Amino acid sequence: MENSDTLVSIVLPVRNGAGRIEGAVRSVLGQDHERLQLVISDNASTDGTEEICRDLAATDRRILYRRHPENVGLFDNFVRTTALIEGTFFRWVGDDDRLEPACVSRSLQVFAEDDRLVLVTTQVAYTGPDGTVTTAPLDRSGLASDDPVERFAEMLRLLNESHLLIDPLYGTLRRDPLARIPRRNMLREDEVFAAKLALAGPWGHVPEVLAHRNWKHDTLSAIARRLDVPPWRARCSTLLQCGELFRWLRGAGLTADQHRRARAAVVGMYARRQRLTAARRGRRLALIASGLVPGGR
Repeated sequence: MENSDTLVSIVLPVRNGAGRIEGAVRSVLGQDHERLQLVISDNASTDGTEEICRDLAATDRRILYRRHPENVGLFDNFVRTTALIEGTFFRWVGDDDRLEPACVSRSLQVFAEDDRLVLVTTQVAYTGPDGTVTTAPLDRSGLASDDPVERFAEMLRLLNESHLLIDPLYGTLRRDPLARIPRRNMLREDEVFAAKLALAGPWGHVPEVLAHRNWKHDTLSAIARRLDVPPWRARCSTLLQCGELFRWLRGAGLTADQHRRARAAVVGMYARRQRLTAARRGRRLALIASGLVPGGR
């Protein structure tokens, strides 16, 4: 594969991002890999997003701007953009993200070195609400394995670790495997999608900070409202997530032994998460009892 001739699609879903989007677009157009398609999917913005995007598209033929006349929801605006992808590889970016100039080219180099790969991640720097920037290195050996269950189990393990380690949704993906993975609007769908991607093939990694994202902790109830899913699902999101994974495993083409191991990995993830939840609740109760934090919800 000649990297310079490879078309890469960058997909940017947005709603009311007038104060943020131009910086994200400039960082995409500033890649040292020039053969790009930037797809902007505007979810019926009511601020100045449309005008900004149309002005940007008029100055660079690599930009494809599409606007939904009505709000289709956060999830659908994210997922429907894949129908517009023309590149062999693609990645999503948020409307307040920033990519380093070598982000795409370094990812393509890793793909060129190993044609088994379905995804290449990079180290990401996260900026918190207080302006603090944090990042963490990743040991990718488990995700590079030829054994699909080893990759699957490693991804499930990472889901209970720090969010700083890996975010597959914001890596560079090979387009064809994505088309074979159905998605549906639910809490923790990004985690389900990551686990399905782990089964699809080995992953590569660039151990350099090549992307910058803003991050803040949201409660599952708040995320449910943003996704427009029933609020009761926040109380059993992990159970629903495991059910979705079990359903996917049944049709994943695994051997009987692989299927047994994969199911055990899902049960192990659920048990670890329950232990972590119990520990957090125990610490909070202790703080309430000591008067260091107020009681109630």
